[in-house]
Amino acid sequence: MNTDFSERVLTWFDVHGRKQLPWQQKVSTYRVWVSEIMLQQTQVATVIPYYERFTARFPLVEALAAAPVDEVLHHWSGLGYYARARNLHRAAQLVCDELGGAFPNDLAGMQRLPGVGRSTAAAILSLAGGQRQVILDGNVKRVLARYFGEPGWPGRTAVLNRLWERAEALTPKQRVADYNQAMMDLGATVCTRTRPDCGDCPLNDGCAAHRLGRPQDFPGKKPKKSLPQRKVRMLLVREPSGVVLLERRPPTGVWGGLWCLPEVAMQVDPLDWCADRLQKSAIVVRALTSRRHTFSHFHLDIEPVEILLNQPGCGVLEADQRLWYNPRQPEKVGLAAPVTRLLDEMSDLD
Repeated sequence: MNTDFSERVLTWFDVHGRKQLPWQQKVSTYRVWVSEIMLQQTQVATVIPYYERFTARFPLVEALAAAPVDEVLHHWSGLGYYARARNLHRAAQLVCDELGGAFPNDLAGMQRLPGVGRSTAAAILSLAGGQRQVILDGNVKRVLARYFGEPGWPGRTAVLNRLWERAEALTPKQRVADYNQAMMDLGATVCTRTRPDCGDCPLNDGCAAHRLGRPQDFPGKKPKKSLPQRKVRMLLVREPSGVVLLERRPPTGVWGGLWCLPEVAMQVDPLDWCADRLQKSAIVVRALTSRRHTFSHFHLDIEPVEILLNQPGCGVLEADQRLWYNPRQPEKVGLAAPVTRLLDEMSDLD
């Protein structure tokens, strides 16, 4: 049965699989690694333009390692989950500084790179090097959970272990790169999360979820919990010349390492903040439309306020922590997505 499973998947891939993705051209470990990190929790269609811009600017691991982290984050801005970009930069430096510019060629070594887990490491080694490595990304979990009628949420250890066992048993010894790509493609284009196209699936006659008539029930859903809410005021503090004050976020946590607008608690008077932190008097120009930004673990309600300093200059500017940003001549720095939108809105309202 295992051979029949892989043969069906590969036969389908030969006709329907994706073979023209940017990282499938001029294949190298570096190019596949960048793509696999970008594809974590992000769809292919979203990744492609980011990938093309990123690899045009950083064509080799040496270029990425040598670049300032701000520029790396700039090319990642809008893609989300920014820890991936910081890990990518750190891993590139590790490869260049400690490994002589060569990526590890084994699973354990690849997993020592920041941001590379078991399935990502296996995907890189199989897609770039043809090694027989077993993958289990979100798409593959869905295909296997449906095919075997595997109950439960894959976030639970017992369920995940059973799926790894299934994946190991089914992965063939030949054409492993094609098979792994095929399984990812099958989950992304046919065995989709909400509207699976069971009629065009090469595995439908052996699929337990299809036989039961309820593919949406597999894999099991993550237990729901209500997200907590936080509320902050974001300050668009600008000088008469039009430059806007940005502050660098801490390296870990929300928007880690990115440049953002200053945030204050709702009870803090923005003008008092300017007097205390910048030693400048100011006026409130206007309040912009409030908005909500949802992270995986909480909702952030943002109340933006535009502030105009009465005098140019800033009395307190810690090195590498604050930046006067000119929206008309923007620097190549990483900006959180809500900040980019607010800066655009402010320019439109001028």
